[in-house]
Amino acid sequence: MGKKSAGDSSEHAVDAEFEALLRESSRVASEFDSEDEDSQPELEQRNALRRVKGFSTELQDITEVEYRQLQLERVVLVGVWTQGTALTAENSLAELKALAETAGSEVLDGLIQRRDKPDPATYIGSGKVAELRAVVQATGADTVICDGELSPSQLRQLEEKVKVKVVDRTALILDIFAQHAKSKEGKAQVELAQMSYLLPRLRGWGDSLSRQAGGRAAGGAGIGGRGPGETKIETDRRKIRDKMAKLKDEILEMKISRDTKRQERTRYNIPSVAIAGYTNAGKSSLLNALTNAGVLVENALFATLDPTVRQSRTSDGRVYTLTDTVGFVRHLPHQLIDAFKSTLEEVESADLIVHVVDGSHPDPFEQIRAVREVINDIGAGHIKEIIAINKVDVADPEKVMEILRNERQSYAFSVRTGFGMEGLLHAIENSLPHPSVEVTAVVPYDRGDLIHAIHEHGEILSEEYVPEGTAIHARVNPSLAEKLSRL
Repeated sequence: MGKKSAGDSSEHAVDAEFEALLRESSRVASEFDSEDEDSQPELEQRNALRRVKGFSTELQDITEVEYRQLQLERVVLVGVWTQGTALTAENSLAELKALAETAGSEVLDGLIQRRDKPDPATYIGSGKVAELRAVVQATGADTVICDGELSPSQLRQLEEKVKVKVVDRTALILDIFAQHAKSKEGKAQVELAQMSYLLPRLRGWGDSLSRQAGGRAAGGAGIGGRGPGETKIETDRRKIRDKMAKLKDEILEMKISRDTKRQERTRYNIPSVAIAGYTNAGKSSLLNALTNAGVLVENALFATLDPTVRQSRTSDGRVYTLTDTVGFVRHLPHQLIDAFKSTLEEVESADLIVHVVDGSHPDPFEQIRAVREVINDIGAGHIKEIIAINKVDVADPEKVMEILRNERQSYAFSVRTGFGMEGLLHAIENSLPHPSVEVTAVVPYDRGDLIHAIHEHGEILSEEYVPEGTAIHARVNPSLAEKLSRL
């Protein structure tokens, strides 16, 4: 269903019709059985391997640094509300709760403080620190998670005052990515992002890392210790920088392989569609519904990290690709955007972005804004966009209608019930770029390869069989038009 303008005289009738459709869709949804987990062995495997006693983001191959081992078993959440409404602040803390639970923790309590800006020393004011300390003691929490990116000094001072581990939003998201990374490239990207975050926050074990090290005086550090002027913590920082350089080289090599595949698609003028959106909006479910891709679907944040490219066809037979991409989130850490840049190029090079929105979310407009912010950051703001509003079978009809009225090229659908899927698919096909050259030719019967190429990559306007061959009128790409001109 497409967007209706607010000035439409039949608006009330449309509202009533739309609400009736949603009620029917909701009724159908209630009859659906839960997803058969046997059809998702990857999900079953992930749940079986989920860590129960906290989780770790310990770095590999870096043995002499103090890495913050996160014990997110019983946590208290803290947020600073600097702008927007109280509802926005509550939604933000609710999202932090979902992130913490995705990481395997038990959320015991949450505090929000209204301030013009976070306190430069401890993130929250001294009064709130005392209140937080009391809540931590009363609940027996072992960790505090702050809804923002804290500086090294804020982390240290807040820990000293509340006497438990303090973790910020960025570290939490990085660790969830570390849990879910599956491919070699995904793991390398996450490790690079973790190191970028860790480097300025590196701390030593008391005073032991302030000693100078080098040569024999380093107790065996020897070659590579940079001589007697380098302290132990400087040695550790250098090791991390060396590891980061190595990871960047590895990611670059893997990027070359993906670029080659993308260039093949470009050479054959195969249109590409990137499915983007907020985490847990239903991107993988949509890809599965459109292509039977078999991608992992889980009701969890950041279930998909590695891009999945699948081929599909329009109703007239043209081939195009659909790419499932990593989910975005409000204040996505810049370390992740930098590390995942090669993966996000699938969005940057697309002909069309299908921006999936969770219609059942309390504030879908904030999610749309956050996703567009990331899309603009990676240089894809100019690409044609379709807003695809998912989960309308459980959404507030008024909220869905508000999105439809305010967003051009917006369509309501539900992957779960199938409602609106046909209209969305039709919109995607109509938004794909059309071949640029119109040709009329008679193709000999022994050149079936050309006929196949026209059907695969072109747009057939008319086709007729004559004694000399196949008389065809079509739109094709320039390279195919040149081949046909030689007949």
